[in-house]
Amino acid sequence: MRSIRPATETDLPVLRDIERAAGKPFAEIGMTAVADDEPPTLATLREFQRAGRAWVATDAADRPIAYLVLGIVDGNAHVDQVSVDPGHAGRRLGKRLIDHAVRWAQANGLPAILTLTTFTEVAWNGPYYERLGFRYLSAAEETPGLRALRTAEAEHGLDRWPRACMRAELDTWVFD
Repeated sequence: MRSIRPATETDLPVLRDIERAAGKPFAEIGMTAVADDEPPTLATLREFQRAGRAWVATDAADRPIAYLVLGIVDGNAHVDQVSVDPGHAGRRLGKRLIDHAVRWAQANGLPAILTLTTFTEVAWNGPYYERLGFRYLSAAEETPGLRALRTAEAEHGLDRWPRACMRAELDTWVFD
């Protein structure tokens, strides 16, 4: 990997390709609806990119091989999506992108937490984030924005598999 940099307009179609490739392993564990789900639209990705909250990890030729888009939910940084091209998996690209998002949140004065929603029983989802330092939230700990996200996910059919909200504390985050 060469670097992590802000996503550009010309990167956006590649991010959709990365998302499609990253979704394929879900089919191997019986989650074909997730594997077949369309990636975020160019318009959605463009919103993150123009807001300065879309980053790519690149190869030596500066081609995106992983990406992260960061939302703001209830005033907190929220990992909306982080995806790694499976051909580049196992190189801690997702972790480096999350590290970058944590630094961005700290530099921009966001409160001391980072949130995400994830599948709890998929090895490269909930268990992975738990190893990084995220913890599962109880329903009582979910903010109104996180509850709204979970409702939207359920309406999209994602609750066919166990899902949850997670959070990490920015001030105790361990960087690579």
